Amino acid sequence: MTVKLVVLYTRPEDPEAFDQQYLGTHMPLVSKIPGLQRAEAGRFVGAADGGEKTYYRMAELYFADQDALNAGLGSAEGEAAAADYQKIAPPGSRLFVANLDA
Repeated sequence: MTVKLVVLYTRPEDPEAFDQQYLGTHMPLVSKIPGLQRAEAGRFVGAADGGEKTYYRMAELYFADQDALNAGLGSAEGEAAAADYQKIAPPGSRLFVANLDA
């Protein structure tokens, strides 16, 4: 069953500096994680329900299954991406794992 790691980033103090680090360093690290099938990232531009934009940016990382996710995150490349996440993620940022139904 395909699994997806969903990362939600809260608004950083300096969005321009965050985006430079995120796009220039972090996502290239993420792209090297073994077993990663696909990565999608984007910046939120609005809330469809008209509410507060709680999150600034999101990423979705797809893996064949939970074992592939665990192996990828446990690899040297996964650990490097995780260390960079710890460095750049604003307080309140979250990581979720989802099993895809289809």
